[in-house]
Amino acid sequence: MENINQLLSATSSIVWGPVMLVLLLGTGLYLTLKLRFLPLRNLLYAFSLLWKGRRSQGEGDVPPFAALMTALAATVGTGNIAGVAAALFIGGPGAIFWMWMTAIVGMATKYGEAVLAVKYREENAEGNHIGGPMYYIKNGLGKKWTPLAFAFALFGTIAAFGIGNMVQANAVAGAMESAFDIDNTLTGGILMLLVGLVLFGGIQRIAKTATLLVPVMALLYLGVGLYILGTHADQLPDALLNIVNSAFNGQAAAGGFAGASIILAIQFGVARGVFSNEAGLGTAPIAHAAAKTNNPVEQGHIAMLGTFIDTIILCTITALVILVTHTWQSGETGAPLTALAFSTGLDSEVGGIIVAIALTVFAFTTLVGWSYYGERCAEYIMGFKSIFSYRVLWVLAVFMGAALSNYFNTLLILADVLNALMAIPNLIALLLLSPVILKLTSEFPKNK
Repeated sequence: MENINQLLSATSSIVWGPVMLVLLLGTGLYLTLKLRFLPLRNLLYAFSLLWKGRRSQGEGDVPPFAALMTALAATVGTGNIAGVAAALFIGGPGAIFWMWMTAIVGMATKYGEAVLAVKYREENAEGNHIGGPMYYIKNGLGKKWTPLAFAFALFGTIAAFGIGNMVQANAVAGAMESAFDIDNTLTGGILMLLVGLVLFGGIQRIAKTATLLVPVMALLYLGVGLYILGTHADQLPDALLNIVNSAFNGQAAAGGFAGASIILAIQFGVARGVFSNEAGLGTAPIAHAAAKTNNPVEQGHIAMLGTFIDTIILCTITALVILVTHTWQSGETGAPLTALAFSTGLDSEVGGIIVAIALTVFAFTTLVGWSYYGERCAEYIMGFKSIFSYRVLWVLAVFMGAALSNYFNTLLILADVLNALMAIPNLIALLLLSPVILKLTSEFPKNK
């Protein structure tokens, strides 16, 4: 297993190397500049659209609000709890700075993805609206680019079992074993049953589950985190200063000289940022394509809030709690580090229980949300009839992921590799179709 981990780590270092960082951050920065910082200028307007989007607005399958909750269900997961802690441990506090940078430019990326998803979506054999990178590549770029669409769908079909399934199930099993001493196979069996009950209900049941669980759990986690930060308010300035300084000077719990630490901070900050908010990955537009809307630009505004909520708010809370409680150099990493930080912050074992419950609910919603992404990718390749078989395989993989409790780091690194393979076709398409994004955006005020 050690040899496999070394091979995967080497591969991850290559795919998340300078070329990927430039492509990922460059695409987001390019769109941010061309849109004249629209995500930051229109942030309050986006929240007003989200509130209005609780009800149906046009053609589609689920309300715009439910589409965002579905995307957030898939986005808010182990990346917010275990991923942030791992980034801190390996890349140091500076990794959080680069997560922020990834999120700021990622909002423009997510905006563009959703605009294109609604613009080029189709209807499948059941009359459901389907879209995402494979469809805006095919319908927006033409037949000669269909190999790129196929590549995204192929990577998405496979990658979903890593980042969206086994990593999440594995994290739940570990949290339940640590907090409540529950056997991994029992956790896997129960989780498999619950996921199956939601999954076979289609996008409507997935959206309803996400709309119910995501806001409640996010607000609870946010509330506890803010309470800890409030009781450690005197430590906040130092924590924030440490994040900024470490981004350029280098300081990592895992050691290494300063230059190496800066590289690790950038690499793991960007990689974990994408793992957490999925901006540029191409998954969220699959959910937003199902929104009941006739306006791609409005849904783009709603979509970009996913990155803001996930990284700027939730991931930051996790990072600051770890830093103000001075637990980031404890030797722990992943979810155990976050649990230790919350327990220390509350001066009670209740903190660990809260983290375990939050991680379980977040991971469960991710399992449900990513199942939709994976089956849409599989449908693009193999047709509508493949959906039932894909769902069966998905449910079985949930149990396998929970049972493989000793292989979390291996699964996490594998997920990083697959993330990069998905992102490449999507980012190329975003750059090539950027004139469409800009044209629709410029026409939006006139249409309104």
